[in-house]
Amino acid sequence: MHLIGVKEENGWLISRWELTYRVGWDTIAKGVSSVFEYYEQTEVLVNGNPVKISTKEDILKIPEDRTICIRGLSTIIKVPIMITFYNQLAAVDVSVAPANEEFKKADYEAFNHSLCQYMDSIELAMYR
Repeated sequence: MHLIGVKEENGWLISRWELTYRVGWDTIAKGVSSVFEYYEQTEVLVNGNPVKISTKEDILKIPEDRTICIRGLSTIIKVPIMITFYNQLAAVDVSVAPANEEFKKADYEAFNHSLCQYMDSIELAMYR
């Protein structure tokens, strides 16, 4: 995944990422499902509306729509994060709370270094 840009907005770091390929619903649902167990206070939203999810397998059963988002406290990067995937697009939006020193400012190079491997892992999980 490629970081297109990052900016500070309303107290969050807002970034846009580009997937290697445009992907469909089943593929992005796999990506969301792959990180579900690594979040606390997790919410999954479809087109901005919360969906009741008990297990990561529930995510794979969500009917196709325009967007799917996972948000909560990531136990991997240790900050609140929201990742929004778009059906049939190569774009992914990521919002990260500046809750630790690593995510205090919108510096492209530092942000890319902090989040690139995490985002790449999600993209790879989409194809398992």
